[in-house]
Parts: sequence; structure tokens; C-alpha cells
Amino acid sequence: MNTKNNFKKLGLVLMIAFAFTACKKDDDPTVPEQDTAAKEYKYVRVLVSDELSTQLSLLDPFEGKVGTFTAKYPLANLYGTASNRYAAVLYGSQNLAEVFDSGLLSHEDHVDVDRAPQWSAITATGIKPTHFKSRGTESLIFNDGDGTLSVGNDADFNVAGAKFGVINAGLLPHHGAMAQFANGTYAVTVAATSGASPNRVKVINKTGGQVHAATLEIGSIHGNASDGNVAVFGGFTSASSTAGGVLVVSASGEQRLIPNPEGFGAFRLASIYYAASAKKFIGYVATKGAYMIDLSGNKITPLYAGNDAYQCKVDYAGKNLLILTLDGKLRIYDLLTGTLKKDGTVVSAVASTDTYKPVLEATAKYAYVAVPAAGEVQQISLEDFSKVTKHKVSSRPVRLTLLGFESSEGHTD
Repeated sequence: MNTKNNFKKLGLVLMIAFAFTACKKDDDPTVPEQDTAAKEYKYVRVLVSDELSTQLSLLDPFEGKVGTFTAKYPLANLYGTASNRYAAVLYGSQNLAEVFDSGLLSHEDHVDVDRAPQWSAITATGIKPTHFKSRGTESLIFNDGDGTLSVGNDADFNVAGAKFGVINAGLLPHHGAMAQFANGTYAVTVAATSGASPNRVKVINKTGGQVHAATLEIGSIHGNASDGNVAVFGGFTSASSTAGGVLVVSASGEQRLIPNPEGFGAFRLASIYYAASAKKFIGYVATKGAYMIDLSGNKITPLYAGNDAYQCKVDYAGKNLLILTLDGKLRIYDLLTGTLKKDGTVVSAVASTDTYKPVLEATAKYAYVAVPAAGEVQQISLEDFSKVTKHKVSSRPVRLTLLGFESSEGHTD
């Protein structure tokens, strides 16, 4: 009889132990190591704006969650800052710029969630804010409507009532561009008459005073990038706009021209990118493709020479170039070698006449494509293009930018 009772007790203890183990297993939030490795970095964020609504969507790919915020106006242009914490939100037609705070703070070896994502306090009210650049903790906006620059610093973004400062360099209103140098000066475009396309570049200081006058003239300057020592601007090199090239402006004031490849035709490289990790400049125009700009060799050579590339972006770390073509194919180029690493179809084909085509950004692990017609951001694995996660955002997502850090190391305290 005692033996039977002991067996019953032992059975009861084993059942309780099993139930406890099962509950603990079900409640354990730990993700298997292989699954975590395949996921996006924990502290990467994707900010998305809509064509028709004021909804701003913040995607957390690691968690697979989308938060929503209310912008002032639809169709906001989005630009991540160099510090990776913030995004500038520009409403060109409404003469307003705001800043969105991801709340993420990097400490080099780990990332803190400093606060919940939210709007920052600072604003800028230049007329028709258009081009944006950021270096270190400084952000710069070119205001096409009055030829001024708006300048702000990360330290002021969350100060109540803060405003971007204004730099007036005596520029006439025009569709301008600017670049920041490491020595604290700026290269800015100059137009001969109000509203005309810029044809020169001069170097100014932080109060707008001229440091170096323009020494060369080209036409219809558009697009630029800087590595801190030199700035590269795309444009036409003939009065008839039948030939083009890039204007290279150094912080010391020296200027020189690099012509487009022979037979390039009446096109200009309208977008210029700088890939920080690869230390390379790239020029792009939809009608001709993407090109490497070799400053030391004084030449421009093709990476992808096609007339169907509608998106061309340097990845978040500045190592690779990604190109989307009208047939839905994605190409990834290693910018250190200039070679094609991978290609394949990732999205549906789009019409060249579409006003708002899908837009692209990428980290080391994933490409993010906002698809307006589907109302979603498609997260595409760069290891396996067939692995796609679709995140529903707003009804017509047409702009996106990356925020945060390619890190999963959080605070351990």
C-alpha cells in the first residue's frame, strides 16, 4: 500500500515538473540563435511617408512592428542625419522642415533606447526647403525659394522652441545644392539670375562670407556629395548642354572638371553619392545608369550602363551600390572592386511613366522597397531574394529613409 502511494506521489511530482518546464519553455522570449542572426539588426529603423495622407510610418524590422505618427503634410521628403538618430522631414511646398527622433543613441559598443520615437522640437521655415546634407552632428538645408541655408545641430533638436539657424550668402533663389567640408566651410551653388539653373560653385564660411570664389563655370548643376575634403557636383560642360561631367571642388578652393565618358551624350549625372566605407563617389542618372567617379584617375567609368534604372542607392554602411530596374531586377555592386555581386528579380515590373515608382534603401542584410500601389514596404533578404517580408504601412508610401544603427548590442545593465 505504501509502495503504491509512493508511486502516485512520484507521478504527481513528475507531472508538475513537466508542466512547469513546458510553461517555462512557452514563456521564454529567447529567439533561437540562427533565427536572430537571420533577422535585421535590432536597432535599424525605416521611416516612411505617404503621397496622399499625413501618416508617417516607423518600421522596426527586428520586431516586425510598425508605429504610426502624424506629419504636418503629405508627401514629405525624408533624410537620415549623419548621426543616424534623426531624420529631417521636409515639406518643400509648405516652407517647413521638421525633425523626427528615433530615440536611439549609440555608444559605439552598444545602443541605448534613449527615449520613445517621437517628433523633435526644432523646426526650420526657409522658403521651399529642398536639398539636405548632414555631417557629424550638423544638418544643412538649401532653401530654393530664397537662396538661404538652414543649419541645425543634434544638440538643439530636442530643445523646446528651437529653430534652425539661417545662413545668408547673398545667393539668388535657385534650385541649389551644397556640401559640407571637414574644416567647417561649405561649397554652395551660384545662379547668375534668380530662378536660373546654377552654373558655378563657391566656398563660404558659417556666416555666409565668401572664402573661395568660383573659378570654373558649367551648366545646370544638380546633385552633389562630399567626403569632407572635396565635393563633387554633376552638370553640363557645354553651353548647348550636349556634353557633361562633374565639377570637383576642394575645401582649399581648387576646382577642376572630369568629363563624362566618350559618347555619353547630352546627359548629366544628376545624382552624386559618396560611399563612406568604400571611399568612392558614384554618379547616377536614370537615362544612362550608374558610374564610378575616379578622382585620382580623373575619369568616369560605368558600373551599370542602362537606361532603365529607376532607383540607385548606396547601402547604409557605404559598401555596396544597389540598382533597381524597370523589369523588377535588383543588382548589387561591390564598390571596392566595382564588380556585380548578385542580381535577380525582387519586385514586379513598373512602367517608366509612373509618377511614383517604388523607392529603395538597404542595410547589409536587407533591401527595403516601398511599393506605392501595394501600400507596403517589402523587406528583401540580400542573401536570398526569394525571402520577402511584407509590412503594411500607409495607403501610398512613396518616400523612405533608414535610421538607427546596424547593431544588435544593447545596454547590458
